[in-house]
Amino acid sequence: MKSCETSVDLAVEHLRQGHIVAFPTETYYGLAVDPDNQSAVERLFALKNRPVDKPLLLLIENTTQLRNLVSMVPQDFKPLMDKHWPGPLTLVFPALDSVSPKITAGSKTVGVRISPHPIAARLVQKFGKPITATSANLSGKPPAKTALEISTMFVSDIDFILDGGETTAGLCSTIVGLKGSQLIVIRQGEIDIFAA
Repeated sequence: MKSCETSVDLAVEHLRQGHIVAFPTETYYGLAVDPDNQSAVERLFALKNRPVDKPLLLLIENTTQLRNLVSMVPQDFKPLMDKHWPGPLTLVFPALDSVSPKITAGSKTVGVRISPHPIAARLVQKFGKPITATSANLSGKPPAKTALEISTMFVSDIDFILDGGETTAGLCSTIVGLKGSQLIVIRQGEIDIFAA
């Protein structure tokens, strides 16, 4: 059995070749591709049978990587980032024009988070730039919590699976955005941002 580090190295090679990699996060397993590789992104949408008008969220290693993705960091996001990153909180930022419309689904916004899961964090770090982190599932189906569930769901369509054992979360990440100047919860998940 290969060490986790070797597996992460292999996963990075797959990402660089335009392949799809499944990996564990603190919520469920995610599906990673290089967000700058248009054919890989298109293949990911097709694999999940995901509607093209649904954006893909991205995982980053640290807040420094935001500068290549977002046009601004809303003031209201800063306390949330300080409190919940790394963690299961996705924040929806105004996107730079350079972010692919396939990632943003034409919304001109991009959902971003930092994962505390050691394998997910190492994967982003070793890849050296953001990766996609859409849940490992067919659209409308429950997300996978184990490598076996991924193998069963997708058969041989995933190029590489980083097996990190069973994930423990009961919910996906919470997604938060802005409507005007008001914080809004787009999807309630693991984190309640309004809890005391």
